[in-house]
Amino acid sequence: MKTIISALAGVILAGLACVVATPASANVVARVDLSSQRMSVSVNGWTRYNWAVSTARRGYRTPVGSYRPQRMYRSYFSKKYYNSPMPHSIFFRGGYAIHGTNYMGQLGRPASHGCIRLAPGNAATLYSLVQSYGKGNSRIVITR
Repeated sequence: MKTIISALAGVILAGLACVVATPASANVVARVDLSSQRMSVSVNGWTRYNWAVSTARRGYRTPVGSYRPQRMYRSYFSKKYYNSPMPHSIFFRGGYAIHGTNYMGQLGRPASHGCIRLAPGNAATLYSLVQSYGKGNSRIVITR
């Protein structure tokens, strides 16, 4: 009887540890490295994608830090920059977003006003992942 109670207590404690650990972690993590102009996307701790991006060109900046997605739009147009299309936008800090771009030749080098640009298909994939797992279970980490 003592063994059964000990085993049950162990299972309950393990379950509580999982519940306590879950909110601090993220199921989808998009890591952007400004120096290499690359984004890696992990799902449940496993790297699934590695893509070229374009971030802020000279005179502009892409904020560094760790963020949760704030707003998401399948179709969005920049009010600040000539109504430019920003498909599959994931806004993470004010007006800064990860989004698709038609300027594919600029991926892999700084070219934006501060947003993180991806190939349209890659932006759609990331958007779908964040939508599936939820904004609260997703994180965007930007480093120099």
